[in-house]
Amino acid sequence: MRLVRAEGLTHAFPGTGPLFTGLDLVLRAGEVVGLVGPSGSGKSTLLSVLAGWVTPLGGRVERIGIDHTGWVLQNPHGVARRSTLDHVVLPLLARGRRRVDAEDEAMALLARFGLAAAAARPFRALSGGEAQRLMLARAVATAADLLLVDEPTAQLDLRTADTVNDVLAGIAQEDAVVVVATHDPRTRDACTRVVDLADHQSAPVGP
Repeated sequence: MRLVRAEGLTHAFPGTGPLFTGLDLVLRAGEVVGLVGPSGSGKSTLLSVLAGWVTPLGGRVERIGIDHTGWVLQNPHGVARRSTLDHVVLPLLARGRRRVDAEDEAMALLARFGLAAAAARPFRALSGGEAQRLMLARAVATAADLLLVDEPTAQLDLRTADTVNDVLAGIAQEDAVVVVATHDPRTRDACTRVVDLADHQSAPVGP
């Protein structure tokens, strides 16, 4: 069994009110859970809490069967001179693949994200959308048990965004917990389940 269970999560930054409060979640492998809400509602912060990288002010997070967490940032970061292919090959080599097998598997992953033609290009030569898709392909190559994705389609055209949404659904079906923070209504609709953080904010205090 692979799942993440959160109970009574509350978090705020110093000098601010709670981003979210009293949040209960059960995230299971096989589903893609979308986190939605207005800017500043705590979507990216909640991803960090679920990963165990930020300790919430209140509540607890239990991770069951989660040995490896993958994170895809909204603003992709790579090694400027390293090729697109190498970015995906390296995590496969770290998992024990032979070089020739890793390159074949990496090329297949790049093809899934429409990046096969860019395999030899250095990271610095990629467009913003290509770099974002590359980080998703690299995350898939790590075989994460918990995959956290921040605004995966923000820089993509509609057709490419649909492809990315389909791939994320496939990752979940491969026994991973997938959580996506998004403003994109098409990505929201593609999720198995949606959590709206606007429903977990404290009520404003009256005069």
